[in-house]
Amino acid sequence: MTGEVQEPKPPFPEQHLERPELESDLEPRPRYSAPLYKGAGKLKDKVALVTGGDSGIGRSVAMLFAREGADVAILYHEAHSDAEETKQAVQAEGRRAIVICGDVKDPSFCRQAVERTVQEFGKLNILVNNAAYQKHRESLEEISEEQWDLTFKTNIYGYFYMTKAALPHLKGGDSIINTGSITGLEGNAGLLDYSATKGAIIAFTKSLAQNLAEARIRVNCVAPGPVWTPLNPADQPPEKVAKFGMQTKFQRPAQPEEISPAYVYFASEADSSYVTGEVLTLLGGNSRAG
Repeated sequence: MTGEVQEPKPPFPEQHLERPELESDLEPRPRYSAPLYKGAGKLKDKVALVTGGDSGIGRSVAMLFAREGADVAILYHEAHSDAEETKQAVQAEGRRAIVICGDVKDPSFCRQAVERTVQEFGKLNILVNNAAYQKHRESLEEISEEQWDLTFKTNIYGYFYMTKAALPHLKGGDSIINTGSITGLEGNAGLLDYSATKGAIIAFTKSLAQNLAEARIRVNCVAPGPVWTPLNPADQPPEKVAKFGMQTKFQRPAQPEEISPAYVYFASEADSSYVTGEVLTLLGGNSRAG
């Protein structure tokens, strides 16, 4: 297949998804298969663990990792049918996959998930911290202490727990990839707690990269702008969902398949052996100040 892929543009149908949101309920369906992407064996016989791997960016990352030759453990919290679809997509690429259900807010689950991955595949080479929670609120007063705690426990504590569990199994040449957000660099008035966690993820990435440089374990961060995943239609009113991503220069959100190649780049020694502590922003033509 050659030529430009025409990705969907807003206005989208007005819609709202109830949690736990299913990707199959989103219209149009997020695109994750990356038909123009050709595998080159960059991750041949590697083993990856992807949190939040059942849908959205995580699903596309799992699929492209498999296309590059990796076996994949897919961690998910709820919505089992999405996780099974991701597993089947990995297997269709000729690689092995397992799905593990649990909560990254629980450090014991994170340890168990890593151990099961290593037991199943014999090793672990790539950790993708991607699971996230967000809930729009118009003011600080509207954010409850419970929401603040949930957002931080999921979005940054979970990254810490997973990384601590995975680290004993990683060696020189292996990689940790964190999912950040442009909100962690620029802030977002309606996502105070979420943006704060994404800023923490960026600082965590840069600090951990320095800490692990001598061990040659690379740590990097992908920080997208708006991406068409179930996360936003479950968190915004239908009229805003219909216009989601229109503020970018491309006048649309990214599709997961447009974000996932960045994860392959960071995972692949062939591409990024000298790259660590970096934050790659994918913003559809927008620019940022710093």
